[in-house]
Amino acid sequence: MNTHTPMPYAEHVYGRLLQSMPVADDGRPAWQVADPYLVRHAAQHAAHVGRADELLQDTQFLIYADPEAVNAILHEANTDREQLAAAVYRTSYTVHRLLAPFERQQILAVDAARFRARELADAFAHKADWAPLWATGSQVSAANTAVLTGHTGPVHSVATAVMDGRPVVVTGGEDCTVRVWDLTIGHTIAVLTGHTGPVHSVATAVMDGRLVAVTGGEDCTVRVWDLTIGHTIAVLTGHTGPVHSVATAVMDGRLVAVTGGQDDAVRVWDVTRGHQVGAPLTGHTGPVYALAATVVGNRPVAVAGSEDCTVRVWELATGHTTVVFTGHAGSVYAVAATELGGRPVAVTGGGDYAVPVRVWDLASGHEVGAPLTGDTGAVVAVAARVVGGRTVAVTGTGRVWDLDTGHQVGELHFASHAGSVYAVEVTELGGRPVAVTGGEDCTVRIWELASGHQVGEPLTGHAGSVYAVAATELGGRPVAVTGGEDCTVRIWELASGHQVGEPLTGHAGSVYAVAATELGGRPVAVTGGFQDMVRVWDLASGHQVGALLTGHSDSVRSVATAVVGGRPIVVTGGFFSMVRVWDLASGNQVGEPLTGRAGSLYAVAATELDGRPVAVIGSDLDEAVRVWDLASGHQVGELLTGHAGSVYAVAATLVGGRPVAVTGGEDRTVRVWDLATGHEVGEPLTGHTAPVQAVAATLVGGRPVAVTGGEDRTVRVWDLTTGACITALQLARKPRCAEILQDGTVVLGMEHEVIALTLAPLLRRHP
Repeated sequence: MNTHTPMPYAEHVYGRLLQSMPVADDGRPAWQVADPYLVRHAAQHAAHVGRADELLQDTQFLIYADPEAVNAILHEANTDREQLAAAVYRTSYTVHRLLAPFERQQILAVDAARFRARELADAFAHKADWAPLWATGSQVSAANTAVLTGHTGPVHSVATAVMDGRPVVVTGGEDCTVRVWDLTIGHTIAVLTGHTGPVHSVATAVMDGRLVAVTGGEDCTVRVWDLTIGHTIAVLTGHTGPVHSVATAVMDGRLVAVTGGQDDAVRVWDVTRGHQVGAPLTGHTGPVYALAATVVGNRPVAVAGSEDCTVRVWELATGHTTVVFTGHAGSVYAVAATELGGRPVAVTGGGDYAVPVRVWDLASGHEVGAPLTGDTGAVVAVAARVVGGRTVAVTGTGRVWDLDTGHQVGELHFASHAGSVYAVEVTELGGRPVAVTGGEDCTVRIWELASGHQVGEPLTGHAGSVYAVAATELGGRPVAVTGGEDCTVRIWELASGHQVGEPLTGHAGSVYAVAATELGGRPVAVTGGFQDMVRVWDLASGHQVGALLTGHSDSVRSVATAVVGGRPIVVTGGFFSMVRVWDLASGNQVGEPLTGRAGSLYAVAATELDGRPVAVIGSDLDEAVRVWDLASGHQVGELLTGHAGSVYAVAATLVGGRPVAVTGGEDRTVRVWDLATGHEVGEPLTGHTAPVQAVAATLVGGRPVAVTGGEDRTVRVWDLTTGACITALQLARKPRCAEILQDGTVVLGMEHEVIALTLAPLLRRHP
């Protein structure tokens, strides 16, 4: 549509388009059967006449309309409801934009629940087989105000500038292209081609009144681009390996580019003449991953970070090293230069997981304050800028630091990137400070640093991946107990999603396994994790019960509970082949460990077979499932074979009154085993397109049902009597664990989130 169409005519056209829209039974527009032109272009027409807000309130439009067209009008959101819908839509945009509408509907419903927007979640889940009850929102953020798409590979570098009075961002990616974007409207201005390999680094500058970009790539070249015309104006060669980092500076009145590469060298180039200036700057003994340029005492300097764990500062005019900063215990991947209290400083990020972010005074040569701690992984990107009189740093992990105090003042939930963030920059947009990021998911995103406006009411939960979930009752209320990467065990009221009490702490590493049972009439949880110890928790008091169960020599990956001789027992599986049985009341080990061939044990379930308690064990031992009699400690029958790979998940239930095990594994299949005969029941249950990591099973309304979660980001529900998949749920992330209750409530762990949903709509339609 011509954007200069006279407004009255444009309004007439949009009105006629809406009149042509089919109407559903409830009187609302039937977007699912709308003309393809409307699906693709209604958003553009609505925005042109200032009526995009009407569409943003229509959940069916958000489900069925062209995702790129919807994304382009999300910034038009005005009311709280519209802004909430926009935030929900952006959260998993990079995933759902590639999916069918019915799959997008499922992701949007769950993401609305993550914002604790129950009304919106119900609207998205309208007529679905399931309904979200609640979800945590540990990884959602309304601060993400725009998603820029166009790169077809990961985005490695980001630089910001002003062109013709408008803020722009220049990005380089794995797809060998350089893109220029208008930050205000989120559109691509130009796509620059010329590099023959991934573009690792980008910097911008003004040369002779023209905005230029300098880029370094895998092809060992440095390119200079005139952004006003979109052409290469110089190709600088000399590096003998990929160019990882680029910065620009002014030296003797001339624009220079400083570049660092895989060849350990830092080179200085006269951009105007296209020549290298002097000899390479030497000193680093490893690849140079990061560069920044600034001025110290009126002298231009370059600051470089390297694989050799050091940060070096060179005076560009002389080529002399002025200071070498040591302190990082790993590669230095990121460098940013700014001012702190009027003094030039560098902020660096590295691969030393304990203290990856440090601040250095470039004039004195000393570290400023203590390292900035809190990150648990490598920091590969950092940006710094003076914002509102305070010096702020933003890392690729999403942490926002006030460098004046050394305190963390915020966190941007970069999980929306659906992968690692490789680049970050801080700039201003409409007078507001924003962060611009590029990531593994091929997108560029804009984040408000100080919006001050609350969108939704997300529940805070785990600060790491959720690995295990179990369900029980506490005070007559159904609860879920979860364990995760953040070393905590948490209790959730299933009706509301509220946490019960404080997180249970004590594990010094990830919690991989959780089981729930009773001890002395009180509900308890048994947990195992990265350490070789098993802990028992009184869920009512939140206190640990008894001594640690010690004996494993490696991490505990699986836990199950049973009753033997009237006493509660715990079955635990260690990562390296050892299964141990414990008397829960005494804390003593029962009998000798149950051992098989060496291998990794991934899952344990407990049930009864002919009135005797048994454990069903999944592992990579012979790609088989083993059954052990817990009373005698002997293996029962032959190995259950059929999986063509490791068995990652096991659950037990009854089918037709007979005990069965349900297993999922590396071969993407779900299998059902008759434990009495040792035979597989029917054909394997197929549908997952990636390994199956989660299995839960129970009787729902008397019907045996299994829930499985796969690395394909789907959850499938199976009728074990018929072997049919009765419904499937598309998620934005991989589900790592699952539990199902007899009333049809399903609890999932999806990365950091806990999600509760009900199958009640499905059960009503298919009793």
